[in-house]
Amino acid sequence: MQQTLLFLMAVAAGAMLAIQAGLNSGLGKAVKSPVYGALLSFVAGGLALFAYCLATGVPLGNVRKGFELPWYYWMGGVLGGFYVFAIIVLAPRLGVALTIGLTVAGQMIFSLIIDHYGMMGIPTQPVNWLRVAGVVLIIGGVVMLRTN
Repeated sequence: MQQTLLFLMAVAAGAMLAIQAGLNSGLGKAVKSPVYGALLSFVAGGLALFAYCLATGVPLGNVRKGFELPWYYWMGGVLGGFYVFAIIVLAPRLGVALTIGLTVAGQMIFSLIIDHYGMMGIPTQPVNWLRVAGVVLIIGGVVMLRTN
């Protein structure tokens, strides 16, 4: 894929997270529980992904490889569940912009650590002043989003 297409895909994914925050917040309110709201969101996502796999012919046998991995690889789903739960709780209280801004700041800070140390098999990309400056600018943007 061309890098431009990858960048556009990343921007689209970010836009979908902001939309998801509002939708999941409404779902959590409707069922009167952020946990059930997150659960229903994951059920819908799981069904959509399963339908996509069936429609595109992704071999179901590939799923077995996932069961061969150590247990901690399955924590991604647990972490995703916490993220959706947190968004359902935070978006109505902080607003979508500040909530997403804070989560992006957290993502960027920890992403630098993952890249720097090459954690989880990710290729190493050492921290340098430009990368730190990028994170500082993101944090500055989050500070500017505060409405208080």
